[in-house]
Amino acid sequence: MIARISQALRRFRRGEDGAVVLIEFVILFPVIFGMFLASVEVSLYSLRQFHLNRGLETAVRYIRLNTRTTITHDMIKTMICDNVGYIGDCKDTLRLEMVLVNPRNFAAMNASPDCVDKSLPVKQERGFTLGAQHQLMLLRACVKFDPMLPGSAMGFKFETDGAGQGSMYAVSSFVQEPS
Repeated sequence: MIARISQALRRFRRGEDGAVVLIEFVILFPVIFGMFLASVEVSLYSLRQFHLNRGLETAVRYIRLNTRTTITHDMIKTMICDNVGYIGDCKDTLRLEMVLVNPRNFAAMNASPDCVDKSLPVKQERGFTLGAQHQLMLLRACVKFDPMLPGSAMGFKFETDGAGQGSMYAVSSFVQEPS
């Protein structure tokens, strides 16, 4: 019995029938596996973006409908972070900008969102103005996250900061309802 097994193993070792398939496998496996990892990275990014948009819209709805209550920057940040779900370390990496917009003389927000960069010294919030009733407001939230495969070219080509974190942002506009 042992002699038959050792003879079959010797034949298998000397056989070259599957060499062509093995070479194709060695060449194509990293490409296919890389595409799989890139799709997982893109899926996680989309999931985080969805949760950020949902958290921002929930907070904006609360602000818009509760004009009689005093709302602070920290309250908005807490509301967003309580509703984002799958974004880790939200309270430390979330940055908010809220500006008053004149609908008759529109001036866009700064093109680059105000985001946290852990590799630089802490800087003050760029712009945060609480509006009154009947005023058009723009609220932008920027949050940082750690890419699943840092330093790789897979998935989206994230712009990373000095700490290696990617950023995403969501924007919402609203008019505060009268009380």
